Amino acid sequence: MGRPLTLDAAAAKSLADEFARDVGTGLRSSPKWLSCRFFYDRDGSRLFELICDLPEYYLTRTEHRILQERAVQIVCQAPVDTTLVELGSGSAVKTRVLIEAFLERRGRLLFAAVDISPTALEESSVELLDLYPNLQVLTVAAEYRQGLDRLRETLSGPKLILFLGSNIGNFERPDAVRFLKLVRSTLTPLDRLLVGIDLRKEREVLEAAYDDPQGITARFNQNILARINRELGGQFDLETFRHRAIYNEEEGRVEMFLVSTCAQKVAIEDLGMEVGFAEGETIHSENSYKYSTAEIDELAAASGLAIQSQWFDGDRRFSLNLLKPG
Repeated sequence: MGRPLTLDAAAAKSLADEFARDVGTGLRSSPKWLSCRFFYDRDGSRLFELICDLPEYYLTRTEHRILQERAVQIVCQAPVDTTLVELGSGSAVKTRVLIEAFLERRGRLLFAAVDISPTALEESSVELLDLYPNLQVLTVAAEYRQGLDRLRETLSGPKLILFLGSNIGNFERPDAVRFLKLVRSTLTPLDRLLVGIDLRKEREVLEAAYDDPQGITARFNQNILARINRELGGQFDLETFRHRAIYNEEEGRVEMFLVSTCAQKVAIEDLGMEVGFAEGETIHSENSYKYSTAEIDELAAASGLAIQSQWFDGDRRFSLNLLKPG
């Protein structure tokens, strides 16, 4: 049976206010930027699911393959009465591999899903409950910090927290340390954290993964402008912004931009602002950092965590890292 928890009205308003504040700040800045945290409304979440099925987007299928190969090992390193928690759960498709392994081991499981998109949570929880009669689902529609606080108040006993999909790569490197320190502060000695981390690799592989020929990643990137139109009275013409993704090898990150194809002015009515763009001017919308194995070691140590186990695919494109309090 499901036990949905959702943001109360005040928390929902806070999230909407944060979106408006970030849009205003980012589009008044030079260079302009928008936060990738706001990609995942209903349309953005669905577009990302399409991205995950693209042949160029190796990340999802590679991580899924590692989970399929190592699920029993992962589950056996957790106490029998562990609660499975996922931050940024989305559709929870990959997570089902671990859900099934836990259910096979114990017969029942509590799965707590945290995601910024209430729609994604509702759809995935209904599907999971239909698939697994012995699964209990707890949903928290919130950002990571709010979700962790809510779960700390709600859950007892050991937890295995999942942070999959290379989401850690969306943080600037110092911010990744701060985030993992935050998660570390919620862990008991029996808790564990499983983090998917993409590895450094060839430029052509990375750029193809973030700029597919079908144009789905471009639509995903442009959707943040569509969201400004829907929620803030924006007047963006999406056809006048093109998607760009480049790999900055020195920084070890893929950088995504929206590029204005002409000189233009765009009104955002709810913010009472008009944004001017020169032809070729960019909005920086995302960084996706890639790590070497040495950088993963450094990240864990700086966050007060230790690597308990680590798994790779055969081509060493991607890593799963089981972390424990250091």
